[in-house]
Amino acid sequence: MDEKGLTIIYTGKGKGKTTAALGIALRATGYAKKTCMVQFIKGSWHYGEMYSSKRLEPEFEMVAIGKGFVGIIDDKSSKEEHERIAKEAIKISTEKIQSGKYDIVILDEINYAINLGLVKLEDVISLIKSKPSNLDLVLTGNYAKDEIVELADLVTEMREIKHPFQHGIKAKKGIDF
Repeated sequence: MDEKGLTIIYTGKGKGKTTAALGIALRATGYAKKTCMVQFIKGSWHYGEMYSSKRLEPEFEMVAIGKGFVGIIDDKSSKEEHERIAKEAIKISTEKIQSGKYDIVILDEINYAINLGLVKLEDVISLIKSKPSNLDLVLTGNYAKDEIVELADLVTEMREIKHPFQHGIKAKKGIDF
């Protein structure tokens, strides 16, 4: 008999949401479980998990589909382009979730994508409700909507208490990206 798959949310303004999800992937890889992470926002940037994820293959697959963080200084993509890519990420996520190939699917920064209006809340609710019963589904990102929190089995809110950026310390390789 299959175990019940969980819906897990890592949200909040504190650091560590993606890192917590990657911790699940690392742990699952130790048991030869198959994990897929679909990244909704970070796709065009270069960051540590892009490189380390290759070391976890074939148990871990990362699909970085986004065009980078939306609306920040070096964002050269239009809102329409971000929306188009996010809709593609929903399509890919649906395929991965329904494929039967994975034990865990991580939708990285999807809560942020909903908050920015890049994906529809209803589409994400449908994804959650239609997941296979034995699949663990992890959603990360700021601003988790109440409707999604209600559907989850586990919700953890990261709360920022202190951050190096407040003291002029820039993002650090291996810690922040």
